[in-house]
Amino acid sequence: MLAKKAIRSSLILLGALSLSLNISCKHKPKVVEQTKITFKKEGSLTLFTKDSLTIHLNIEIADTEYERETGMMYRPTMKTDRGMLFIFEDEAPRSFYMKNTEIPLDIIFLDAQQKVVSIQKNAKPFNQGSLPSEGPAKYVLEVNGGLADSWNLSKGDSIAFKKE
Repeated sequence: MLAKKAIRSSLILLGALSLSLNISCKHKPKVVEQTKITFKKEGSLTLFTKDSLTIHLNIEIADTEYERETGMMYRPTMKTDRGMLFIFEDEAPRSFYMKNTEIPLDIIFLDAQQKVVSIQKNAKPFNQGSLPSEGPAKYVLEVNGGLADSWNLSKGDSIAFKKE
């Protein structure tokens, strides 16, 4: 009999403790840490314009599914001599969006011959709307918003790149 009372008292105590923990957890704010990703040079790229302008960039390369999905997300800044080159296995119509992207970008779509197909200029940070290419693309270059205009970049201009 004494053992049953001890067990019942222990169960009541455990129940009260559990309820207390549940209530206290509900009132604590959830802290979500945002990971900031920093630039890692993985290659170099040269842009060639019809105006004979040559632009040299240090690039990160996104050539895996995860890297292409993440892209420029969670980056508070990017230097003007840097960019990210997305490499796909095939040439096809492409569409990008700016989810979790903190800075405005110019998104430059390039065909298999590394020629500019189209440009989405000054894509707005955090915009989840579709930003499509105007034709099939195998490569996509992201740079700071406004650079395509300052370089006078247009359809038919080209790139060359090398991985390090």
